[in-house]
Amino acid sequence: MTQMTQAEKIMGATERAEISAAVKDVESRTSGEIAVIFTDRSDDYPEGGLRAGVIIGSLCAIAVSDLLLNSSLWYAAALALILTLLTDWLAHKLPAITRPFISPARLDEMVARRALTAFYDKGLYKTRDKTGVLFFISLFERRVRVMADKGIYEKITPEELQGYAHGIATGIKNKKTAEALIKEIRAVGLVLAEHFPIKDDDTNELPDEVVIV
Repeated sequence: MTQMTQAEKIMGATERAEISAAVKDVESRTSGEIAVIFTDRSDDYPEGGLRAGVIIGSLCAIAVSDLLLNSSLWYAAALALILTLLTDWLAHKLPAITRPFISPARLDEMVARRALTAFYDKGLYKTRDKTGVLFFISLFERRVRVMADKGIYEKITPEELQGYAHGIATGIKNKKTAEALIKEIRAVGLVLAEHFPIKDDDTNELPDEVVIV
């Protein structure tokens, strides 16, 4: 039996259907094309597990040595190594342990990279009028990227799109991911409808369903 991803746990069939319906509704009034992609995390961050192991292991070893081992340096060093390896192993099982040990800049960088990869992997650059818009949500990092093709950027700045991303990120923190995402999809839809109204020969060029990678 395939293990359910974190994204699938948070975004059940009902939530995914509601998001898909919002995308269809928005696209009924614009030639813009919207895609929604979720991922559990954008990178494994191996350095986070090691850093957590070194810091937590060392602190615990010092405390144990001071309390129980008469402050023995050798015992403390051996215990620190053991606890470092144990914490690193545990971090692979429970990734949330590593998050406080990864810099915000590193999280931003990896989410931006993964979103860009997804943009091209899913063919958002292939729309007729270059009007593809990607909502990319990376749950571990609690970060959202809203990316668009060059047709969109002629009318809407990347900074404006990231304003919508901020609203979704806030929703994730408040455990209202689906509601926040739908709200921001509709907000973007209003802008798209203004600048890119639907055409008589418009076709649905991208899937409306939520994609989990």
